Amino acid sequence: MKRINAMRQIFLLFLLIVLGQWFVKALRRAQMRSGSQGQQAQQGQQAQQGQNTQGGRGAQGAWRASNGAGAAGRSNGQGALPEPMVRCAECGVHAPRSESVTAGAHSFCSAEHARAYVARAADKDRATR
Repeated sequence: MKRINAMRQIFLLFLLIVLGQWFVKALRRAQMRSGSQGQQAQQGQQAQQGQNTQGGRGAQGAWRASNGAGAAGRSNGQGALPEPMVRCAECGVHAPRSESVTAGAHSFCSAEHARAYVARAADKDRATR
């Protein structure tokens, strides 16, 4: 009898955890939807009142336009894909591929780390000879 009650309690705990996670995800989705609808309504009101800056674009629109993620990047209704990140072979920091320095088969977060890595590799080669 005690074993059945313990199993029942474990099952109920598991069920509560699953339901809690589902509820949190549902709330986040609802907040995302209401936030995007609220932003669209606010931008529409600003456009009607002529309060937008930088040629009819708000602050977010100006940021998207300067980063190349404007309307052209979202023609299918989804945001642009994030840029791939690469790990620096010297320090381990992840940096965007476009900002990284590549030397040989390795990527680095800066030119200084690329030079340090190549110099250390050259010192290892000299020591083994």
